[in-house]
Amino acid sequence: MAPSRRDIQLTRITGHSLGSSDAENEEMEGVRLLDSYDDDEENAHFLSKIEGGSGDSVLKKIQVGITGMTCAACSNAVEGALMSVNGVFKASVALLQNRADVVFDPNLIKEEDIKEAIEDAGFEAEILADPVTAGTKTTLVGQFTIGGMTCAACVNSVEGILKDLPGVKRAVVALATSLGEVEYDPNLINKDDIITAIEDAGFEGSLVQSNQQDKLLLRVDGVLNELDAQVLEGILTRLNGVRQFRVESLSGELDVVFDPEVVNSRTLVDDIEGEGYGKFKLRVMSPYERLTSKDTGEASKMFRRFICSLSLAIPLFCIQVICPYIAALNNVLVWRCGPFMMSDWFKWGLVSIIQFVIGKRFYVAAWRALRNGSTNMDVLVALGTSASYFYSVGALLYGAVTGFWSPTYFDASAMLITFVLLGKYLESLAKGKTSDAMKKLVQLTPATAVLLIEGKGEKFVGEREIDALLIQPGDSLKVVPGGKIPADGVVVWGSSYVNESMVTGESVPVSKEVGSPVIGGTINTHGALHVKATKVGSDAVLSQIISLVETAQMSKAPIQQFADYVASIFVPVVVTLSLITLVGWSIAGAVGGYPEEWIPENGTHFVFSLMFSISVVVIACPCALGLATPTAVMVATGVGATNGVLIKGGDALEKAHKLKYIIFDKTGTLTQGKATVTTAKVFSEMDRGELLTLVASAEASSEHPLAKAIVDYASQFHSTDESAEDGKESQNSGWLLDTSDFSALPGKGIQCLVNNKMILVGNRKLMSENSITIPDHVDKFVGELEEGARTGVIIAYSGELVGVMGIADPLKREAPMVVELLRRMGVRSIMVTGDNWRTARAVAKEVGIEDVRAEVMPAGKAEVVRSLQKDGSTVGMVGDGINDSPALAAADVGMAIGAGTDVAIEAADYVLMRNNLEDVIIAIDLSRKTLTRIRMNYVFAMAYNVVSIPIAAGVFFPLLRVQLPPWAAGACMALSSVSVVCSSLLLRRYKKPSLNTIMANE
Repeated sequence: MAPSRRDIQLTRITGHSLGSSDAENEEMEGVRLLDSYDDDEENAHFLSKIEGGSGDSVLKKIQVGITGMTCAACSNAVEGALMSVNGVFKASVALLQNRADVVFDPNLIKEEDIKEAIEDAGFEAEILADPVTAGTKTTLVGQFTIGGMTCAACVNSVEGILKDLPGVKRAVVALATSLGEVEYDPNLINKDDIITAIEDAGFEGSLVQSNQQDKLLLRVDGVLNELDAQVLEGILTRLNGVRQFRVESLSGELDVVFDPEVVNSRTLVDDIEGEGYGKFKLRVMSPYERLTSKDTGEASKMFRRFICSLSLAIPLFCIQVICPYIAALNNVLVWRCGPFMMSDWFKWGLVSIIQFVIGKRFYVAAWRALRNGSTNMDVLVALGTSASYFYSVGALLYGAVTGFWSPTYFDASAMLITFVLLGKYLESLAKGKTSDAMKKLVQLTPATAVLLIEGKGEKFVGEREIDALLIQPGDSLKVVPGGKIPADGVVVWGSSYVNESMVTGESVPVSKEVGSPVIGGTINTHGALHVKATKVGSDAVLSQIISLVETAQMSKAPIQQFADYVASIFVPVVVTLSLITLVGWSIAGAVGGYPEEWIPENGTHFVFSLMFSISVVVIACPCALGLATPTAVMVATGVGATNGVLIKGGDALEKAHKLKYIIFDKTGTLTQGKATVTTAKVFSEMDRGELLTLVASAEASSEHPLAKAIVDYASQFHSTDESAEDGKESQNSGWLLDTSDFSALPGKGIQCLVNNKMILVGNRKLMSENSITIPDHVDKFVGELEEGARTGVIIAYSGELVGVMGIADPLKREAPMVVELLRRMGVRSIMVTGDNWRTARAVAKEVGIEDVRAEVMPAGKAEVVRSLQKDGSTVGMVGDGINDSPALAAADVGMAIGAGTDVAIEAADYVLMRNNLEDVIIAIDLSRKTLTRIRMNYVFAMAYNVVSIPIAAGVFFPLLRVQLPPWAAGACMALSSVSVVCSSLLLRRYKKPSLNTIMANE
């Protein structure tokens, strides 16, 4: 049986995928978010070509790193250049990853030919490592569960050990999720080495998922014994494309590593079931399913330990407290058996089981922590319980030898371990609830899908139910009314309304017809639909939302650094205080510093001091400090996702609460981004139709929203009844003129040649630079347009001004209210736009913004951000376009509108999925409430230790005559962590603010 790796790729762990950068395509608005570009029809065509392949030709796949791509147009250009090379069978370009996968015939072309083709297209190219031998990436990212961490010191210890491993590029560990994310070079280290390092550090480790795509974990029904397992192994051995596998007959899990170039996941499952003649039934296991089961298992394990400890602690309590008052039982307990009474034997035996069997985990974890040069809560628990236990054993032995019987404290050790286990069980339950939002996102995707089987003539001849995790791009899927859409795709038949609120936060169902995009996990509310899958697995919108939330939850907020520092010195400080307490009370007793009646009956000064010392050790709790930030961040990111606000990390979450300025782009951010031409006036002898033909021909090559508005307006003017509904068809109807030497001039307009004559379309600056005179009456007309909040577009042809067009972009309904809310929240709004001053001022006046910066180039927007940051102010930027990405990256907090371009989304810290400016308020308000909650958690955690340690040390004993027993100190310690987690869980009750609530809080 071949060895295997338990790696599975169903959702991407880090990074974000990009999609079409056409911000003006309204129909793609719902699926544009974080999509990666891929031409699915072409993909399916070439895949079938490769798999069917010729027997004589051996195809080769390489990966090429590409530098210089900024949008989907760039990736299209690269893909087109590659496909034009003779011998290339398939080319898939990923914009975000700056990478292309190319399948080609090495007998026809060489790798250098592919590189040259990309460079000839205007981009830089580099041949990457062979994906077959080095994996699909030069480094892999694995997500590991790490069991046994109790505080920030554990996190620091594990992170340090992982980072020191050869081949590990990056390691991030999150206490709240008990997860670690490790980026590593598979040529230098594998996942088993990483798991071994985690276990050697004293923790439990296992792989949840990695970003390799040729691994599959299956649940197999039908493996009843070893013979069945051997039959399954025989089937796998015969299948083409299977590299490695492992069958676990006890758990019914099958781990398969396969070559995706030879066989896809669904074919693999079908082949296994078919070869087994129906004996085996396979189901793909999601990594989140494993993670959830592990979380549940951890809580169950802790509960069993608590029950076992409690079942032994109760008899111990009865022997100590109740039995002395029951004559028959007391007579048995005081009966002397050897050197000790029966009660001593019973207590010693019961506590020994609790101490060394049930409490073994504390000793193991403490030893491993100390061996790695770190300390944690387990060290304190092991130290405190051992002191109580071994003192009691020593007191018994001393009494047997000398006849002087000192009181024993077996009950303190037993009750302490019992209460700590109870606290850990409650803490695991509470921590599990912090990831409820993530679990709800995962559960949105249906378990199964109905696959339509195509026959001849592209007609459907049947249907079958398949695992939703086995859907392939290009599959035709049937979605019944009330059913969930299983994958991102496009409607190819039917019409309905789809509820997308669970993904976008928009409550109103969206109409879907043929050609409309749909998002996996959303609900079809009315009619039946046939959907062609386009994005599945890690490329799907829902998967990438989950990926963003995961990444945010894995990140550390800067405020966490305080807890990390305290955790690094906490245990040594507590142990020192404990020793000071022991020595201080002992010396005070020796010199008569307190009366003898304070000492318990048959007690000594040392025993009296020891109980204070043990209480100090066990009451101190570093866990509460360590959980204060990560639990709040986890809940907040989940709450943000359910409200349509994706937060990319704890750093972004923390910074947003202190925003002083927030900069808004105009077009597509404050406005709807749906520009329409309101006026077209001719200032020459040509007629209106000729002017529209000229300007539309020039603008047809531009991606600017104003260009689309001009082309649509001209199209409607020229269109026939047959093409009136489709602007793209009308562009091919023959009325557009051929152009050449097209050039887009950011912040000015465009220029090109039409009929070998130069046409300029843009603003005054463009005309001035080309020595085009603007007559007074034309300038007055343009000014009137601009004062009416419309953009004036000037057209010059063959050196003369020929016309002006007025374009309006309506404000978003919520824009004025959002600006007012921000003002009341103490955040100053600024509008920065490349538009002219008159239009900018008119729009700003309408929306309520006083500070306006107009005629700003894309690079100038970033300069505006930096100028505001000079005095130390925190600056936010809200934008949607490629020209906003420099400012989004420069801002302390960048917020990208979800319907915007991919480059903007990649550069931002927040993604506002609903394309609604009210989410800006949610982002800031959620940040403020989260930081308030984190501070409250820190105050509680610090106050708990500051107050409880002096009480445990007996500082107030001379006044109150109250000594906190060790078991009570342990109970306080256990409940402190639970209290902090429950405090963070209160963020789940978050409600987005309204104008009334903000006014009430002023």
